[in-house]
Amino acid sequence: MEVIHKIGRRKTAVARVYLSDGKGNITINKRDMEKYFTTGTLQYKVKQALMLTENDKNFDVSVNVFGGGITGQAEAIRLALSRAMCELNEENRGILKPEGLLTRDPRMVERDRKSTRLNSSHARYLV
Repeated sequence: MEVIHKIGRRKTAVARVYLSDGKGNITINKRDMEKYFTTGTLQYKVKQALMLTENDKNFDVSVNVFGGGITGQAEAIRLALSRAMCELNEENRGILKPEGLLTRDPRMVERDRKSTRLNSSHARYLV
């Protein structure tokens, strides 16, 4: 099998995932996943697409991720892995779509408008 390359995004984080045959090793920015994402929640988010499709021991995953915070990065990796699983086998789409793993979360931080009433940091006076 050739290497499958997919991109995932979340907020300002961008993840490039390279999927190849292997034993289930996940490397993120040349570090082991357990060293990069220390909490169990983030590790679960990264592995979620692989576990749902029962491919967590079949492939080695290499990831380059930048931008955003660690949660945004984990969710960007999850989206990229979900897209890669769909390219691998079209039947995986039926497993991942109901879980919402193929949808790019469009929520972004609202830009800071200079002194408008729409601005969330606008002063509020309580009477």
